[in-house]
Amino acid sequence: MSDGKKMTSSRRHHLKSLMLQIAAGWIVQEKKDLIVAKETYMSENCPDPDLSGDQAILMELCKKLHQMIDKIDEARYDAESKVHKSDTEIDDLKLKVVELAGVKKPALKKVRMSADAMLQALLGGKHKVTMDLRANLKQVKKEVKEESTEAGDWRKNIEDKADRKKMFETS
Repeated sequence: MSDGKKMTSSRRHHLKSLMLQIAAGWIVQEKKDLIVAKETYMSENCPDPDLSGDQAILMELCKKLHQMIDKIDEARYDAESKVHKSDTEIDDLKLKVVELAGVKKPALKKVRMSADAMLQALLGGKHKVTMDLRANLKQVKKEVKEESTEAGDWRKNIEDKADRKKMFETS
């Protein structure tokens, strides 16, 4: 493979199917091992109760079982409170790490939005404020100088250009 040769797709699929078969076998074996471990634990720690006897003996057995359940519940509650306490401590430490690292502000992006749209986004839909800035501008009319386009009167055109030249020289 170090020569740069690629594996064929059929070979790759064959190897993948083999790995899946092996993994499936391991999962089945794990389940069997768990079942055996549970059975051995139960046989060692929880022998079958002796139910032959009168009512007083059975009541005493029930009381013992209830006491054992209460002890187990207390241990479970203590473990849960320890886990909750450590979780809150972890969250506090995460917040401290974020505070120490500082929050990086993202780069601002250009947004193409009109002034009216910005005001409506900021103030909400209830305000109908229009900012037509162009309406407030002063109207300026440009002077349109009509130049003659007659081809035969070139002397007049030269005189106009001479007047312009004098106007720039005097100022």
